[in-house]
Amino acid sequence: MKISSLKVLPIAAAVMLLASCGKAPDLNQYGASPELPSPTRGVMPDMIIAKPAAWGDQLPTVPQGYSVTAIATDLGIPRQTLVLPNGDILVAEGRGGHAPKLKPKDVIAGKIKAKGNTSVKSGNRLTLLRDADGDGKYELKTVFADNLDAPYGLALIGSNLYVANQGELVRFDYRTGQTHASGAPVKVTDLPSAINHHWTKALAASPDGRYLYVAIGSNSNITERGMTAEVDRARIWQVDAATGAHKVYATGLRNPTALAIQPGTDTLWAVVNERDEIGPNLVPDYLTSIREGGFYGWPYAYWGQHADARVMPRDPAKVAAAITPDYALGSHVAALGVAFSAPTMGGQFGDGVFVGEHGSWNRNPPVGYKVVFVPFHDGRPSGEPIDFVTGFRTEDGKTRGRPVGVTVDPRGALIVADDLSNTIWRVTPTRAAPAPASSTGGLPPVQ
Repeated sequence: MKISSLKVLPIAAAVMLLASCGKAPDLNQYGASPELPSPTRGVMPDMIIAKPAAWGDQLPTVPQGYSVTAIATDLGIPRQTLVLPNGDILVAEGRGGHAPKLKPKDVIAGKIKAKGNTSVKSGNRLTLLRDADGDGKYELKTVFADNLDAPYGLALIGSNLYVANQGELVRFDYRTGQTHASGAPVKVTDLPSAINHHWTKALAASPDGRYLYVAIGSNSNITERGMTAEVDRARIWQVDAATGAHKVYATGLRNPTALAIQPGTDTLWAVVNERDEIGPNLVPDYLTSIREGGFYGWPYAYWGQHADARVMPRDPAKVAAAITPDYALGSHVAALGVAFSAPTMGGQFGDGVFVGEHGSWNRNPPVGYKVVFVPFHDGRPSGEPIDFVTGFRTEDGKTRGRPVGVTVDPRGALIVADDLSNTIWRVTPTRAAPAPASSTGGLPPVQ
């Protein structure tokens, strides 16, 4: 059924007015045991959308002892980055997805969400940044490879550079110091791309270089398109880097948007965007280690064995088998980036994980719109998240940027891709970092 947007929008305005009557209660939704309210369902969720504004002479806010600079601007929707062995940075730029709208609310939500995104054309390319003299200023910005299809995940194994487009995993030959790809990409394997409601394909390489892990999101919020559309979705593949042969590594992950290997181990970690439309405080997005063969609940259950009554037919065995994630990040924060830290980041920021939170579209008040640090102890998350890069969304509701991918440069910097202002930010320690405080209190910020 075709829906006239001219007819829908006045209705949408009234619905949103009704939906925005109250604010979501504050709950402790961080860590291993988040507060989970009872599910609630309405006609439409609260839709508080970013009002884009230019950075001007402003900068994001970082803790004392750190500085932040823009090392590249005017990009074509930067998503994820990769620091190469010589210090060059590759930036994957683009936007994918071609899912048709199912219901009037999808049309409404799509128009509203678009207001919080950049209007810049999708780059569909890799851009290389180089700081030749090590002064923190990246004087070279050049296209490394173009004519790609919504590239997202990046990984380097020896002389092979792997790129996860929205529909295929490809490989480039790479030699240290190259500023342009020496040839066309070679296809390693096709990736599920029909509909592509969640189009991003995150990527990580095993420490021995034998395997690539590819994250594949669901084709719906909660199986609205039927289970046939979810074949090969909401899972992580393990791909043989040499042959392209793949097997299912883990399932039940609604939208795993970023992957990372924990240093010194073979353990794969992911950040996952959970389901919508059962309330402003359900369901928490999360950070979790990934068990081979593990099932993480979607669509039948959330946060362990909490059954989702919307899914029919129900499957009690699946609910009982669902693994509880390691660490809740909060509902609707839209975590899109993850990177393990290194001691070069300074002080207590040297052991843990940075998470890029793109920000909510369906919650009042909005959440996310920042980069947080999750401290680790003995190899596991420990304590509340710490605000590390903020200021993307201002108190008056304007949004200057939205963080996506985060990458730790082993020389001592955090690289942050901002796909609203089309900027790459670089955060570096300027002196010994102070002991962190939780995000509820926060560290004294400087710019």
